[in-house]
Amino acid sequence: MTDTPDYIPPKVWTFEQPNGGRFANINRPIAGPTHEKALPVGRHPLQLYSLATPNGQKVTILLEELLALGHTGAEYDAWLIRINEGDQFSSGFVDINPNSKIPALVDRSGAEPVRVFESGAILLYLAEKFGAFLPAAPAARAECLSWLFWQMGSAPYLGGGFGHFYAYAPVKIEYAINRFAMETKRLLDVLDRRLAESEYLAGPDYTIADIAAFPWFGGLLNGWLYGAAEFLSVGKYTNARRWADAILARPAVVRGRMVNRTSGEPSEQLHERHDARDFETRTQDKLAAVD
Repeated sequence: MTDTPDYIPPKVWTFEQPNGGRFANINRPIAGPTHEKALPVGRHPLQLYSLATPNGQKVTILLEELLALGHTGAEYDAWLIRINEGDQFSSGFVDINPNSKIPALVDRSGAEPVRVFESGAILLYLAEKFGAFLPAAPAARAECLSWLFWQMGSAPYLGGGFGHFYAYAPVKIEYAINRFAMETKRLLDVLDRRLAESEYLAGPDYTIADIAAFPWFGGLLNGWLYGAAEFLSVGKYTNARRWADAILARPAVVRGRMVNRTSGEPSEQLHERHDARDFETRTQDKLAAVD
């Protein structure tokens, strides 16, 4: 391993700006709003405030899957939250998510609005609300929730760990990259071994466990995240690739990945979604190919 100067932590840590890195301008050690701004509210029962990061994609994929099943109550407005510009620190956003992270959801279908934050909590809330993509039998439900929370526990290693030090940190630190690459590959191996014995994560049926895991692990397997497919030798995970290909072939997944997207090919972006017709001019050919 390349030698690096020894770092001796101070007795008391203090926050110093700038600290470098892609997201340095929005990182801070305190919570709460930085500015007053109300969130917009559309006409549908569900109001989503998000961005098409892997965590954001989970919710839009599930909503599109619910609509594809005919659950009209899952109609939603998806408002763009530009995290690089600090939209998540507005007073309105902090009111629905004190943690200032996307995605955040408000369900206005009842007498009182219900706020839900953290992507796993939103998936579970919607699956229970509509009775879909979550098994009812106790053993099958437990298996699904175990894999759902496995993904939730994995994300900090994939994103804040490997992704940050490999792609975003202002300096390349060999120890940090090696440490998180090792854990990322271990998680890919967990996924691949599970999918060698099961069609989907929780069993024979597609569930919220798959919807949670796909944007992260499918992103790594397809080279969408961090440009690290070759570095991580993802081609060896053949069972996981079969799973990711099957999920990507679903039209609702194609739509869900587009919502609140602001990067990549313009034809794959839908900055805000307020009606199903918003997809028509952007995805007609692509959706026809996978129907």
